[in-house]
Amino acid sequence: MLEELKKSLVECPVVKKGEYFYFVHPISDGVPLVESKLLNNIMDYIIDNFDLSKIDKIVGVESMGIPLATALSLKTDIPFVIIRKRSYGLEGERKVHQQTGYGKSELFINNIKEEDNLLLIDDVVSTGGTLTSVINAIDEIGANLEHIIIPIEKDDGRKIVEEATNKKISTLVKIKMVDGKVTIVED
Repeated sequence: MLEELKKSLVECPVVKKGEYFYFVHPISDGVPLVESKLLNNIMDYIIDNFDLSKIDKIVGVESMGIPLATALSLKTDIPFVIIRKRSYGLEGERKVHQQTGYGKSELFINNIKEEDNLLLIDDVVSTGGTLTSVINAIDEIGANLEHIIIPIEKDDGRKIVEEATNKKISTLVKIKMVDGKVTIVED
């Protein structure tokens, strides 16, 4: 069912920055063109394979979690909130320090409360820095992470986060970079 996602990953452009190869994909970067067919393919898979009946809120992480949270919200009528890269100073706002393989920064959580049942969605798990920080902050708030869904897993990203947080992470497609190309890893 995820053939559209797999095909788009194998065909996506790859750019080299220094010694590192980056895949450039609509789900992870918003370029090339984000086709509704691809988003629908991912959202339909999530709806068909995860029990969403207990979910109070969908949580996306800025920036590429925004289109994913929006698309899933539109298909399920479940409201969403975005963990942002800037502070709004709202009551109850929680600051989260994140460190990835690419840099470090702050994220800000608003409108997540103790006992909320959440589905957390983001685009890619690679080094695990962002996702680990976000999961730990949500746990500190006391909300229930019913599902953590990441469409693209690069290398051992899922395993890194699961070991760091003791949470189950669901990824839809696992990839590795081999000779400067995206390769799908079948489990």
